[in-house]
Amino acid sequence: MYGKQKIYFADQDQFEMVSDADLQGLDTKIVALTAKVQSLQQRPSHMEAELKELTSALTTPEMQKEIQELKKECAGYRERLKNIKAATNHVTPEEKEQVYRERQKYCKEWRKRKRMATELSDAILEGYPKSKKQFFEEVGIETDEDYNVKLPDP
Repeated sequence: MYGKQKIYFADQDQFEMVSDADLQGLDTKIVALTAKVQSLQQRPSHMEAELKELTSALTTPEMQKEIQELKKECAGYRERLKNIKAATNHVTPEEKEQVYRERQKYCKEWRKRKRMATELSDAILEGYPKSKKQFFEEVGIETDEDYNVKLPDP
């Protein structure tokens, strides 16, 4: 009896006495066997991963077919490159200069019109009771900034 509680113990007289050295020997045996069990349990997962890798890899005939397709594609690209290098219809320096001049002219015009539109909208907004954003929404004005468009450098 332990206070109001009763504690029962199993009669262990039927078992022989075990020394601390024997218990330590069993503990080391348990640790060794546990490590062995863990290594054996990991082996199937490693083998499954290897099997998955091998099954997902291309077979030799598939690889040969892939190599042939890539060679054909490479030959096509070489032919195309040869045609491009041999082309005689290159852009002349005069045509190139003309394109650059036109680009510069259009960019200048773009800046000029953007400045005019900004000045006009600023003049209207001086007497407008709402914000610039609200005004643009009401009128339906879309700015370059709305579409992340930037003027190219001159």
